[in-house]
Amino acid sequence: MQSPTLPASRPTTSLIIATYNWPAALDVILRSVRAQHVLPDEVLVADDGSGDATRLVVVQHQTDFPVPLKHVWHEDQGFRLAAIRNEAIRQAQGDYVLQIDGDIVLHPRFVEAHAAFARRGTYVQGSRCMMSQERTARMLQDLEPKVSLFQSGLKNRLNGLYMPMLSSLVRGPSDPDRRTRGCHMAFWRSDLLAVNGYDERFEGWGREDSEMAARLIHAGIRRRNFKFGAVAFHLWHPEATRAAFPANHERYVATIEKRSCWCDVGLLRPSGARKQLLAV
Repeated sequence: MQSPTLPASRPTTSLIIATYNWPAALDVILRSVRAQHVLPDEVLVADDGSGDATRLVVVQHQTDFPVPLKHVWHEDQGFRLAAIRNEAIRQAQGDYVLQIDGDIVLHPRFVEAHAAFARRGTYVQGSRCMMSQERTARMLQDLEPKVSLFQSGLKNRLNGLYMPMLSSLVRGPSDPDRRTRGCHMAFWRSDLLAVNGYDERFEGWGREDSEMAARLIHAGIRRRNFKFGAVAFHLWHPEATRAAFPANHERYVATIEKRSCWCDVGLLRPSGARKQLLAV
């Protein structure tokens, strides 16, 4: 495997925010995007079938948002996170895709840190600082995305520490399984195209992120773990049902056993379309 290489210049960035029927959280997250010291080149809200309230939040922000803001929506047919992320990736224009969920509030240096940390031949797994139910409710009420580590209601505070000089010292897991969380990841868009993105056969909660990470690793893309730079704060919410996890896990295991680096139902569905996709 080749060593990761520095990009020739700062990559253009597409920030993808996955959301579903939590407009108050999306509002605060978009406010945290506005507060970035270095803005992404575009923001895409990947909406898994939310109602009109979510659309209105996007429309309100679009009136004066500092970068292009797109609402990528499909019909609500159950939990189809893999599919809506793929649609956002198809529409993204940036070289580098920053991926968060609709429960992740960004530190003001989030985008800047990711752009500086990006290396060719790698994808990035980020960390998060957990917020309590009470702290989350207060943030959503005040519409204030700024977080102080001296506040109450924060767990694993170390993940909320912004000290980028320490980031290079972090190692962590190198496999696609341990501590893989799709709520905060980053990829070169060309690498996503090379493995055909997310497998859209994953429906319901769980394993779609680990399965795609496995295909990236099988294709020679190394995992890097990022702490102390792209700081993110996770809003509290009730856990989603895990009913689909067993079936999704079986699909993940099959990818590991076959050492697959391609899925047939992804950014492009026909398996014979690989050359066409790589030419995009």
